[in-house]
Amino acid sequence: MLNVIALVGRLVADPELRHTTSGIATCTFRIAVDRSYVRQGEERKADFFDIVAWRQSAEFVCKYFRKGNLIAVNGSLQTRNYEDRNGNKRTAYEIVADNIHFVESKAAASSSAGGYAAPAPAAAPAPARAAVPEPVSYSSGSADDFALIDDNEDLPF
Repeated sequence: MLNVIALVGRLVADPELRHTTSGIATCTFRIAVDRSYVRQGEERKADFFDIVAWRQSAEFVCKYFRKGNLIAVNGSLQTRNYEDRNGNKRTAYEIVADNIHFVESKAAASSSAGGYAAPAPAAAPAPARAAVPEPVSYSSGSADDFALIDDNEDLPF
């Protein structure tokens, strides 16, 4: 059986660190992932996924990520049955994170912390480059640069 999820999206709220009664760190957060297909004349839609991180991963997310940050999550999909306050049976679907990674630079992350669709930062001027020698052009070679190989003999390689 295979149960693997890989997502890249933006946090819709600041993650919150909690601890179980036995002291294990846990963090739940939600990310928005843009759909790859957009119908002409419509806005791009997004799907929202609930993520659960445990132990060091939970502490990592709560320490370094904020609302609007781009995050990559690898994990597995799990279901959980529970009963709500009215006594109705419910099923929760959540991704249990195995690996969590940064996707953008710290500078880009701090500029996008204001919301989900923050504008891209302005491009900085390119630094001056040292003179690089021109690459060798093979189109200027002559036919004398190549040796003929006799088809009737074994090839040398």
